[in-house]
Amino acid sequence: MVIDKYKRPRAITLEKQVIVLPPLSRVNMQQLILPVLLASCWTTCAGAGDWCYQSQFSCDHHCNAPDNWDHAHTDCGGRNQSPINIVTRKTLRDERLTPFQFANYQQAFRGTIKNNGHSVQVGVPILSTISGGSLSTSYKAVQFHLHWGNNGGPGSEHTIDGEQYPMELHIVHMKHHYTDLTTALSDPQGVAVLGFFYEKSNSANRKYEPIIKALQSIKAANGNTSLQSISLAQLIPPEQNLTNYYRYKGSLTTPGCTEAVVWTLFENPIPLSMEQLRAFSELKFQDGKRMVGTFRPVQPLNGRQVFRSGGAVIMASSALLLAAMAAALGLSQSN
Repeated sequence: MVIDKYKRPRAITLEKQVIVLPPLSRVNMQQLILPVLLASCWTTCAGAGDWCYQSQFSCDHHCNAPDNWDHAHTDCGGRNQSPINIVTRKTLRDERLTPFQFANYQQAFRGTIKNNGHSVQVGVPILSTISGGSLSTSYKAVQFHLHWGNNGGPGSEHTIDGEQYPMELHIVHMKHHYTDLTTALSDPQGVAVLGFFYEKSNSANRKYEPIIKALQSIKAANGNTSLQSISLAQLIPPEQNLTNYYRYKGSLTTPGCTEAVVWTLFENPIPLSMEQLRAFSELKFQDGKRMVGTFRPVQPLNGRQVFRSGGAVIMASSALLLAAMAAALGLSQSN
């Protein structure tokens, strides 16, 4: 028997009571189906393809924007994700966060710089290590990469009291006894990342000229070129200015978002001119769009504690001590 579903009354049983509904017309069916089809289309548009940044997303480019990274990479929905906003008044001073020891950071090397379709990345071919700073062991540098905004606009991944800097540098390290990053990421503290912020300067930072110059040769995705001789030390502030930093437990900031990272974020920013900052926005994503807005939005803290080193407090105390000594000397001389 064929039943015409548009003419036959429909019945819904609720707690043994039968409610008879009026016949459902074809017009009513269309009104119900249309929103479902539109929602299905939007879901397909929003959830298909590889991961991407919000600046890349459009229905012409089907990709998973940051809010949907966990659809394909479940760890991206974890409770210990990065980046975060650091609220300085809520940080806790930790006396164990002593100055770092940097080994072979001054050693120059000639690496390869690559546009990997999401960022600029440079492998570190020499043995450069960090220790101290309350790290459980020494970690060796693997690579560094950057995150930026649009033509020098806000672009850092981490924020300090809600402030987003123009760009952020990540120097990625793994425990010294591991031979590859994949293995290190299986260790809950297998990776240590040093994060540095950038600020706008009125003059160019000549130490960055090898990188800025190389960007002209890697505008297209997957482009790579040899980098002029550089050292890790020339890219970051002087070692004596690296005593003030924040520490927390987090994750990679790109899929798969593995929660195996000991994060260290330094207070003192690196100066770059506006022209140097804008050079990064001339690169291209895989789809040919300008590579801008290459940062993940900040993630919930979910009860994690952010610690700070004692450097800032020690420096303030020293300044007060010097002021007191100067005042005392002034008084003794007047007598």
